Amino acid sequence: MTAPSRTSSALPTVTGPPGSRVRQLGPNWYASVMGTAIVANAGVALPWQFPGLRTACTVVWALSAVMLAVLLITRTVHWARHGDQARAHLLDPTVAPFYGCLSMALLAVGAGTLLVGKDWIGPGAAVAVDAVLYTAGTAVGLLVAAAIPYLMALRHELKPGSASPVWILPVVAPMVAAALGPLLVPHLPAGQWQQALLLGCYAMFGMSLLATLCLLPIVFARLLAGPRLPLALTPTLFLVLGPLGQSTTAANNFADVAPQVLQAPYAEGFRMLAVLYGVPTMGFALLWFALAGAVVLRARRRGMGFSMTWWALTFPVGTCVTGAEGLARHTGLTACAWLAGGLYVFLVLAWLTAGIQTLRGLLAGTLAPAS
Repeated sequence: MTAPSRTSSALPTVTGPPGSRVRQLGPNWYASVMGTAIVANAGVALPWQFPGLRTACTVVWALSAVMLAVLLITRTVHWARHGDQARAHLLDPTVAPFYGCLSMALLAVGAGTLLVGKDWIGPGAAVAVDAVLYTAGTAVGLLVAAAIPYLMALRHELKPGSASPVWILPVVAPMVAAALGPLLVPHLPAGQWQQALLLGCYAMFGMSLLATLCLLPIVFARLLAGPRLPLALTPTLFLVLGPLGQSTTAANNFADVAPQVLQAPYAEGFRMLAVLYGVPTMGFALLWFALAGAVVLRARRRGMGFSMTWWALTFPVGTCVTGAEGLARHTGLTACAWLAGGLYVFLVLAWLTAGIQTLRGLLAGTLAPAS
């Protein structure tokens, strides 16, 4: 059996009374956790720090942790009480890819715990929490990266011209795991354990990058040849920035820990990779940022209202911030530092906009349909 494809590309919303809201709650809501956590993770690593920034980032991390806990509980209730709807989401090609957001939410909050959460809960507890969330997020990410493409290939009815940037979500999850794994490397026993984690992250880097390279031409072809995305899905064009910024972040994070884990010439190779891969990739990311931004502005002028797809303007841009921060560390270029700062301002503004509009919709008991 296959699920019929939704021509409207609608996503789950949470309208109606509380009982029906839980039934309608989809995995796309984890994007709000990702978008919140990246504000903290990117902010604490900015080349320029000012008084109060770290405290603000810690508060934002705590908010993302609470959001993650609430969503995990609510989604568990959703599966327990509305299993039919949950299975229908898996068979819906417009919803199933968002299961990648669960993995990335776990990974982002875990990394934030180690980066800033340790200020409140202590270094030992922070390492333990991150280890649990990283392990769970990586396991979910690897499962989703294989299972969702399997469902898309054999169970979903995908029509010609239906390619969407959302398709990238499942395969980018391992890249997030690859980028954040190096944070745990120094906390493992020296030798085989550290090498295994670093090289395992490098393997996930390749896994996600090659899968993304298979999908990007399809997405770009639809952007140029049509059919055009529905207005409400236009912000998902920013999802393409995710694998670009996150892979640049990963390459730079590899370079940070490789000298303590690997011998020459491999450690030096990772430092070269950070710049030789990161600079051209960030260049393409900036091109896509400009293109996607222009398309979104056009859609806004044509009447695009708020929907949960606006969260696509947060986490992917945040990965470009962390990518630019890494390039600033390894190249010493002030231009990269300024780029990170400018993108971070955009990230904060996008996060505030999406957060306020989401909160307003929740309080009103309705959110604009994503269709």
